[in-house]
Amino acid sequence: MDALRDGDFRALRDTLSSANMEGAARCAVRLHATLPEPRHLDRNVVMVAYGGGKDSSYTVAFVRLVQLILYRIHGATFTLRPVTNRHAGMPRAVMENVDRAYHALGIHEDPQCEPLLVDGDRVLPFRLDEPLHPDVVARNRLDLLMTGHLTHAEARPTFCNACNLSMVNAFGVAASHGQGVDVIITGDSPREQRAYYLWVNRLARRFGDRDKRPADASFGGFLRTTDDIARAYFTDIYGDDADDLVAERRVAHDVPDRLRFFSIYDDTAYSASEHWRLLADHLGFQFDEIAFSFTESDCGNPTLMAHLRGLRQERLYGRGYDEGLQEYVRFATSLMARKEFPPALIETMRARYAGAGAAERMRAIANAFAREAYGLDEEQLVCMVYSPLPAEGSDLERYLSREQPQLAERIHDVHALLAAAGEPAGDAAELAGDLERVSGLPLARLRTLYQSPRRTLRATGRPADLMSAVLAGDPHKDVIETRHAPDGPVVRELLSGR
Repeated sequence: MDALRDGDFRALRDTLSSANMEGAARCAVRLHATLPEPRHLDRNVVMVAYGGGKDSSYTVAFVRLVQLILYRIHGATFTLRPVTNRHAGMPRAVMENVDRAYHALGIHEDPQCEPLLVDGDRVLPFRLDEPLHPDVVARNRLDLLMTGHLTHAEARPTFCNACNLSMVNAFGVAASHGQGVDVIITGDSPREQRAYYLWVNRLARRFGDRDKRPADASFGGFLRTTDDIARAYFTDIYGDDADDLVAERRVAHDVPDRLRFFSIYDDTAYSASEHWRLLADHLGFQFDEIAFSFTESDCGNPTLMAHLRGLRQERLYGRGYDEGLQEYVRFATSLMARKEFPPALIETMRARYAGAGAAERMRAIANAFAREAYGLDEEQLVCMVYSPLPAEGSDLERYLSREQPQLAERIHDVHALLAAAGEPAGDAAELAGDLERVSGLPLARLRTLYQSPRRTLRATGRPADLMSAVLAGDPHKDVIETRHAPDGPVVRELLSGR
C-alpha cells in the first residue's frame, strides 16, 4: 500500500503545476484541522460528489491528492468516499470516464477509498457495468414527460429540476450510508454556498413548510428544507392525491449531526490548460459525442434540449428544424463562453451542428439517445412540445389536427375520456391506448395534466408558481429573438438550457 500510494502521489505531482501542489498542501493542513478525529485520521470519512464531468473529475483528483499528502505526513489518512448519482440522461461514456479516473488515481485498489453509486435511494459499490435500476429510468422518464407537457418542453424545467432535487437527495442518502460521513467536500466558495442556501430557504418559505419550524443552518437542515421544496414541487406536478409518486421523490435528510461542509475553493485556482492536461493525460478523460453536450461533460440531455428546440420551430411554427437547432446552438455556445470554456471546445460544439447534413445527423443522434435513455420516440417528443393537455386540453385540437388527424375526428370523445374518472371500456379503452402511445404517458397522468394549469414561464415579474420561481433564480437562461412563423415578426422569447 505504501508503494501504491507513493506512485499515485508522484503521478499527480508530475501532472499538476507547483501552484496546484502548494494549494493541495494548504488544503491538507486545513482539512486535518477540520476533521473530528485529527489524531486518528483513519476514523474520518470524507465524501465528494463525482458526477463524471470535467470539473468533478478535477475535484476528485484534488481530494485524492490531499488524502495522499496527509498519508505521507502522518502515516495515516481519512477514508475517501466519492459518490456518483446516476440518472437516465447519463451515458455509458460518463461511467467509463469515472472508471478510468478511479484506475488512474488508484481509488479502486486502495481500501481507504469507497467509491459508491446512488440509484435513487439505493447505494451500491461503484462498478462500471452495474445496470441502472429500471425504477430510476421510469421515474426520470415520467418526470421529464410531465414537466415537459406543462411547459412546452422548456429545457431547464423539463430536464433539470427533478434531476437537481435527485442530486441533493443523493447527498443525503450517501452521507448517511453505513456509519455516515464526517465531511463533504465542495468546490463552491462559501459565498456561493450561502447564496444557494438563502435561495433555497426563500423558496421554502413561499412554497413549502419552511415557516412551520425554526431555522436550521446545519446540512441536515438544508436537506430538510430542500425536501420541503421537493414535496411542494412534485405535488404541484402530480396532484394532491399522488402521495406515492411524491414520496418516491422526497429528499433524504437523516444525516449525522456531526456532518459539515469543507470548501476547497480557495486552494484550487488553476488555468484551463492545466485542467485539460490532468483530464486527458492522466485521467484518460474523453469528450464523448453524447456525454459532452455544450456546457455538460457528464450528461446527454443538452443534446435533447437542442433537438426539442428544433422540433418546436418545425412543428409549432412551421419553420425549419435546423433554424430551431441553430437558435439553441447560439444560446448554448454563448453560455459556454460565459462559463469560460476554452475556445477550442466551443468551436468543437459549433462544428458539430454546422455544415451540410449536420442538422439531420444530430436529429438522428438525438432520437437514438431519447430511445436508449428514456424509451421515447420522436412522435412522443413532438406531443410534449405541443403540450396539448393542460388547461383542460386548450391546445388539444391544434395538436390532433396537425399531428394525429385520425384522432382529431374524435376530439369530443378525447375530451370526455380525459375529463372522466375510472377505467375506460370498449371504444374508450382503445382511444386511451392511442393517447398513451402518442404521448408516452398512462391515462392517469394524462388526466392529471388535463386538470392542471399551463405554466407560463416568464423572464421578468414575480413568479406565480414554484416551477416558474425555480427558473427565475436559474442563471442558465436568456431572452432571444425568434419568429413564430416563417415570415412572422421578430418576437422575444425566454430560452433556457445547458
